[in-house]
Amino acid sequence: MNSPPSILLVDDEIDNFDVIEMLLLPEGYQLYYASGGAQALSFLQSTQPDTILLDVMMPDMDGIEVCQKIRANPLWRHIPIIIVTALNSKTDLARCLEAGANDFISKPVNGMELRARIHSMLRIKQQHDDLQSLIQVREDMVNMIVHDLRNPLATIMLSTDILR
Repeated sequence: MNSPPSILLVDDEIDNFDVIEMLLLPEGYQLYYASGGAQALSFLQSTQPDTILLDVMMPDMDGIEVCQKIRANPLWRHIPIIIVTALNSKTDLARCLEAGANDFISKPVNGMELRARIHSMLRIKQQHDDLQSLIQVREDMVNMIVHDLRNPLATIMLSTDILR
């Protein structure tokens, strides 16, 4: 049985967790919470969610810096990130996308938009995971073929040496 998709919510405002939770509860997602950037990065050390909802304006480490750190780690860079922000200038949104965010949602969050964007990111993540599985199968098959051909080739080479 497959587990439900998981989402990491990163926000310094605890009340925002309740709002997002109410909007996503009917979808059956597994929700994880981090109250800041450092806690989110620590969480990623042990668990990799299917997508991340990341607030921009947080004390200590803002969402853009967190996004850059996630993208800098090869183990995490495939996780889709949706920036949730009250910022609305085109420059701010461009900075979020340049930092590595896949998408963004403006506050106050609209439930239908949030669900649609999460669904889109989960579809992208599933395609990535499927591609990685296919690559692994291909590598396993190539290794098996090389291994299986090694013995007959060695026999042929030995026979050739004997015939000489």
